[in-house]
Parts: sequence; C-alpha cells; structure tokens
Amino acid sequence: MLRYLLLLVGILALGACSNTKYLQQDQTLYVGSTVDVNGDILNSEKQDIRSSLSSKSLMTQQPNKKLLATRIKVWLYNQKYNEKKSSWFWNMVLSKRNMEEPVVYDSAKTRESISRMTSYLHNQGFFYATVEADASDKRRKTSVTYKVNTGRNFVLDKITYEVPDSNILAVVQANQNLSLLKKGVAYKSATLSSERERLTRIIRDAGYYKFGRDAVEFEVDTLNKALFRNSLNPFEGFVNIFAENKGREKPTMDVEVRIKNPEDSANATWQRYHISKIYAYPDFPLNGNPNDSTLRQDNRKYITIRSHQDILKPKTLSKSILLRPGETYSLQQYNNTVNKLYDLGVWQFVTLQYRESKDTAHGLDAYLFLTPRRRQELGVNFEVSNSSDYTLGSGVSLNYRHINLAKSATQLSMSLNTGIELVNRQKEGWVLQSREFGGEMGFTWPRFALPFNIRQAARSNVKTRLTFGANYLSRIEKFDITSINLSYGYDWNESLYKRWIVKPFTLNYVGVNLDPNFKAQTVDPNPYLKRSFEPALIGGESVSFIYSNNDLLHQRHYSYFRANIEESGLWLNGINSLVDMATGKRSNIESLTKVNISNFVKMEADYRHYWRLGVHSGLATRIYAGVGIPYSTSSVLPYVRQFTSGGPNSIRAFRLRTLGPGSYKDTSASAQIFPDQTGDMKLEGNVEYRFDLLRMFGGTINLKGATFLDMGNIWMIKKDLTRPGSDFRFNQLYHDLAIGTGAGLRLDFSFFLIRLDWGIPVKVPYYADSNNGWYLSEWNLGDGKWRRDNIIWNIAIGYPF
Repeated sequence: MLRYLLLLVGILALGACSNTKYLQQDQTLYVGSTVDVNGDILNSEKQDIRSSLSSKSLMTQQPNKKLLATRIKVWLYNQKYNEKKSSWFWNMVLSKRNMEEPVVYDSAKTRESISRMTSYLHNQGFFYATVEADASDKRRKTSVTYKVNTGRNFVLDKITYEVPDSNILAVVQANQNLSLLKKGVAYKSATLSSERERLTRIIRDAGYYKFGRDAVEFEVDTLNKALFRNSLNPFEGFVNIFAENKGREKPTMDVEVRIKNPEDSANATWQRYHISKIYAYPDFPLNGNPNDSTLRQDNRKYITIRSHQDILKPKTLSKSILLRPGETYSLQQYNNTVNKLYDLGVWQFVTLQYRESKDTAHGLDAYLFLTPRRRQELGVNFEVSNSSDYTLGSGVSLNYRHINLAKSATQLSMSLNTGIELVNRQKEGWVLQSREFGGEMGFTWPRFALPFNIRQAARSNVKTRLTFGANYLSRIEKFDITSINLSYGYDWNESLYKRWIVKPFTLNYVGVNLDPNFKAQTVDPNPYLKRSFEPALIGGESVSFIYSNNDLLHQRHYSYFRANIEESGLWLNGINSLVDMATGKRSNIESLTKVNISNFVKMEADYRHYWRLGVHSGLATRIYAGVGIPYSTSSVLPYVRQFTSGGPNSIRAFRLRTLGPGSYKDTSASAQIFPDQTGDMKLEGNVEYRFDLLRMFGGTINLKGATFLDMGNIWMIKKDLTRPGSDFRFNQLYHDLAIGTGAGLRLDFSFFLIRLDWGIPVKVPYYADSNNGWYLSEWNLGDGKWRRDNIIWNIAIGYPF
C-alpha cells in the first residue's frame, strides 16, 4: 500500500508539471505576483501596504493554490475535462473540491488591479503614488511584479467646523479632544469615515435620536480652494492638482467638517428626544406578541411591567433598567441598560426598542423584550483513568446551579466530588490506594451586599461573591490532608478600563496528618516534600486593581496593569485573642488547629504593554515586581505564598523552581529530582516578538511564531545562612539577574492556544567562571549533551503574558 501511495504521489507531482499542456496558443498560466514597495515611508508601513495590495479585493487575479509545491488541483482538472478520465478510482479522486480550473493570465485584470491599487493608495493619503506592472513569461507561465512608489503622504494641517445648529456645535466642541482629525496626522480616508461615525455617535448620545451619519460631510482642501467635496474617495481624477506641493517635505491639507441640518425643511433643526414611558416584558418568548391581551400589567414608579409570570422582583428589575422617564435619549444609556440586564444572567436575549410617543412631542417610549434562560442546571461528570501510579481511578462530580434564587438574580452554585484510586496487586488483589471527597458552595449577588447603599456607575457591573469549600484527601498509609477555604468579597468595574476586586475576608486552612513511617522514611530526608506538607492557616484580606484599555480606540497599542496587596493575620489574631480570653487562656485558634497563624503582607505589581506592528506581527512587554514581608510572630512567608522563578510563564531558559534565590545554586541530589527554590521577593521583565506563520486546515488553526528575551530572579529579604548569596542586595542586582532567550511556536485554535517554547541561558547568576555570570562563551550548540543540559523546552496553554 505504501509503494502504491508513493507511486501515486510521484505521478501527481510529475503530472502537475504539465498544467500548460491544454492551454490555447495565445494563453499562459498565471502563477503568481509580487509587490515591490518603495517610497519615503517606514519599513513597517511598507509591509502593511504590501499586505494590503496583495489582498483579493485589490489584486483581482489570484493564482491557483499549491499543494506540496505543485498545482495538483489544476492537473486533476485536466484529467477530468481534457483527458476524460473515468473509472471508479478517478471518480473517487476527481471530486469538485479537489479540482481547480487553470487561471489564465489576463492583462485586463492586471490593469484593473493597478487602478484599484492606485485608488487605495490615494485613500491612504499617498496622492503621488504610482503603480506599474511588469509581466514576465517563462515556459508559458506568467508572473507579475507590481512596482509601487508611494511618494510622500499628506498630513492634516487645519481642521475647521461649519455647523449651523449651535446646539449641535456645542456637543461637537465638548468632545473635540477625542477627535480623530488632528494636526500633523497622516491623511487616510478611513480616518474620515471613523470620524463620521464618532460624530454621529456623540450627537445621538446627546439626545438627537433621528440624527443620521449622512448629515456629516467633509471638504478636503490643499493650498488651492474647493478641490474636493464630500466623498470617501475624493481624489479620483484630481491627482495632478497636487503637483505644486511635490517640493514640500510634508505636503499638507485642510479639512472642513460640515454638519448639515435636516433636509426636509430649510429652517428645520435637529430635535432632542426624551424618554417618555418604559415598558418591560420579563418573560417575553422569541415569537411573542407585545399586544397580547393576556399579559398582566404592573405599573411601577418608573416602569410598566407586562408579563405572564413573575420572573424577577419588580424592585430588582427596576434598578437594573437604567432608563428613567424624562431623561434625554442617550445611545450610551441604551448600551448600558442592555449590558446591565445581560450581566444579571437571568435572560438569554435582551432587546431594547424605541418608538416615538403618541402622547408627548419628541418623546420616545422604550420597550424591553427579555427572553429568560433556564433557571436551574444540573450536571454529572464521570471520570475513569489509569496511571503508572495506580491501576484504576474513578471519580464522580455533581454540579448544580440556580441563576435566579428567590427571584432576585442571586446565583447559587454547588458542587460535590468524590474519587478513589485502586491498585491490583498479585497477592492481595484490588487494594484501595487513595480516596478523596469534597465540595464547594457559592453565592453571587448582582450588587454590593452591604447594610448601606453605595452609589455605583452605570457600567460598574457589581458582583458580591461568597464561597465556601472543603476537601479531604487520604493516601492509605501515607497522609491525610484536610483543606478549608472561605472568602467573601466584591468585584466591580469603576469605569470602562478600571476594575477592582476587594476581598475583606479570606480564610485558607490546610491540615496535614502524616503516617509516622512515611514521614520518617520519605518526607524528612527530602526538603521539597517536607516543605510541601507544611500546614497553613492564612486569614486576611486582599485588594486588586486592574487597568486594561484593549479596545477599538487603542488598536495600535494598549496596556494592562494589575496591582495586588494581601494581608494575613490582622483580624485572625484578633479573634485568636478573644478566644484566648474567653477560655481563660486555656485554648485558642492555634491550639485547636495545631497550626500557627501566618502573619505577612504581600504586594505585587504587573505591567504589560502590547504593540501591533502591522497586520501579522506584534510586540509584547512585561515588568513584574513582588515582595512578601512576614511580621509579628512569623519569620517566613507560608510556603504557598512564596515566589518562584523559571518555567513556561517566567524565565523560560530555566526550569521551574530551579532559579535563585539570588546567586545561590542548590547542588544536592534531591534538588535534581525535586527542585524547590522559593523566595520573598521577585523581579522579572519579558520582551516577546510575535508573528504569524501560516494558516492550516482551511484557516481553523493559525500557526504563529515568537522570539523572546526574559530576565529576572527571586531573592530572600533576610540573609539565609543555609543558602549563601540568596539575600537581596541592591549593589548585587546586576550580578544576580538571570537572562534567557529563545524562540517558540503557537497553535492558535481561536478558543485556546497551545504553546511550545525553547529557551537558552544568556546570563546565569550562579555561573562562577565568568564575570557577572555571562554564559555566551559556554554555548556549544553542536554538542548534543550540552543541548540536553542547557536548552529548556516548555509546553503550556495560552500566552505567558
């Protein structure tokens, strides 16, 4: 079978070379084109222009696709329609999707492409641009080279406004700082189109419900007057008018923005509309009738509710509808109301429609059609597994969710899980190796759950969350671990870009009970396992602030910032003292749990900035700093709160937990098996250049590449005599920094991403044979053993930052 398969591939490859056999005498096969861009612009701009000009919308003739470096589909087309092949084999192979008709070179399409490319360049502000085509014939195959000279592009100079309606003019001037038309900005027709949409949006948002985008016009002018009038492509046929500006280093143009009055009357002006009445249909079916006579009507202070059944408490529904009678119509308030109702999680579809009021002049009646979701969900998951550690593993989890508890949009989630591991031994048969069971319950309220009211913004999207979970894991003849987690906090958006997560109460308890033999023989000799089994009692509070402006207004570059501060021990010590006093100093929390309270403050800051360098590439940067400070009776951070370095999401040229602290290197035998370096402080910086490679499987998977540079380390705040060089000293910062570089591949499935990175060390803090640890002199890429010891492979899900 393999022999026949190779023979078939060989026949197809040879046959694909004769794709010109059946062309007519005056025809040639069009095999491809290249775009050569020259001009007084940046290289990144040239790449963008080259990519745009190669698109199907501008380059009207595209060659046949290649497979295995041959045009097999064209060859198959010839076998069917010219060779007239017909048999069970050929009928199977010659399906429509496997064939392509030969693309015959057409000079008329080349001229059309030149016209479209020139027009596109003019729309980008390159009014002196020229495009020429050079067709090359070889063995009845034609390839085309498009030679593009962009010249200089125009920049905006003076922007003026002609708005006869003083009210509209006031709205425009109040938002002028957000205008896309600014002096010195390169002209693009797309910028005018975007500015038209922006002006339409802000004017409608100010109450002008009937205002349309056609009322916004632009007059573009150079030093000559009245050269262009109101067109998204105003430069067709007028290119030679700009000859007088060719000598200028930066040719400029003036733009006049005109906003016309309504065309139905010479004296008419745009009217501002107000909300008149508000009607809500909380149980509206997809094909429902708003005039259904069986609907019950409940007239409230602000809204009128029409429904067949009570889906949500009227008070809760009224607070979630941000519209109020008498308010000015606002496009932003429309979006806020729809988003607020969706955020409740009660409705599957939310539709808001405005209709002109019959009772009020320039009034609008709002109709909210809400289609509810299923209120309760129940799920069961079964799992069966096998591992080198056990013969058979089985687990069951039960999940329940109620999205509208007590008709208040309160969400209740519950989960229970249990599992066992069995080992099949020759003498004993099936033996239980481990068992686990646990559960979690959580409540989410769509508001601040407080005894007093807090005023919140329309976009705040407040959530109050209370979660409680417990888990028990028992490994027979080894250990029993009991963990309890409890948290209560608030999550809300301060603005479009700012988000807060505040947890005034968190509790994490981990209790460990080791089998005496397992402890003496396995745990005590191994520092990694010994620290991993340390019990912990962490109780405190945390505050996180997140800023992210990744939206349509920041398409070229955007930022992400997260700051977090966590404290443990303050309120827990207070409760401990009260229990101690209440029991006459006979008992307290620490004596009951047999675990000391962890007292510490931990602070973290993570800043990232992303640049889009064209259509298919980008640059991502990151700076991270974190420090944990124990206080009171605690001398070290709890193990689960300490910092680590290295691994797929950190410095990728070093394995996880092998780097640091400082210039310390653990050379013990256990460190080779269980690396476990942690610290009280961490500094890290990353730069990664990302680019697209190719699309596979019809575009469903995007193969991407990356190159990166990582640097950083962890340190101890206090000197650790058992780990010399581990403490942080500012004068040793440069020496202690680790640096690694490398490259990677990403398989992007749209909904998740698989990442493969390989890293190689550039600077190693503990490398003693070079000043400050530079490692480049040790590189020996030709040595297989050196590569195995120094090149680190990382596989992960998602981007590292």
